Amino acid sequence: MSQTIESQKIIETVKETGLKHIAIIMDGNRRWAKEKFLPTAVGHQKGVESLKSTLKGCALFGVKYLTVYAFSTENWNRKKEEVDFLMGLLAKTLTHELEEMHKNNVKIKFIGNISVLNKDLKSILRNAEDYTKNNNGVNLQIAFNYGARDELVNAAKSIAMQVKSGKLNVDDITEETIAANLYTAEIPDPDLLIRTGGEKRISNYLLWQIAYSEVFITDQYWPEFNEESLADAILEFKSRNRRYGK
Repeated sequence: MSQTIESQKIIETVKETGLKHIAIIMDGNRRWAKEKFLPTAVGHQKGVESLKSTLKGCALFGVKYLTVYAFSTENWNRKKEEVDFLMGLLAKTLTHELEEMHKNNVKIKFIGNISVLNKDLKSILRNAEDYTKNNNGVNLQIAFNYGARDELVNAAKSIAMQVKSGKLNVDDITEETIAANLYTAEIPDPDLLIRTGGEKRISNYLLWQIAYSEVFITDQYWPEFNEESLADAILEFKSRNRRYGK
């Protein structure tokens, strides 16, 4: 089957299934590097290439939303050299790739507690959001310094303040109220959650939003993931019978 015919098949699958949002736990950079006797930094750098390929695939296949887990609230516990490298890699990637993503009509948004990052990095992140805010291609959410429990605590605090100020009655709090106070308030919940690297856990990622998501776990490490891998996940999604808890 030619690449064009295969791509059309995936595009039709996305339309048929109503697949709008894919969330990914990008796991395996360090293990990939270790198995190849390479520095951890090389694994993270190769992971950036996988993200670019996946983003390209989403645009080609018609997937409107892509949310990726880039740095968790727990990742601060890693070695300082690795944390510093990841911060620098994000800054470098955005600086070098922003214009291309803008030309490709990508809209960038960061979800997580960005306030604790250093001034220069925050400026780079906010600039990326502002520069691409009017784009209407793939919506790329980058979860950075993100933790789902932290997100839910912040949502609870926000709702509590609304009740305290009289803007909201306790009896009026619904699931929709909570969803409206999450980082992802303006986008649909993920239809498909992909985890690379073979681990079978959620890792404090989008706990509220993935309540009814289909889960696809691949043994591929994230640096090995590409457009073809994305296509395989989408075809697997097509075979699922989504019941939404019924």
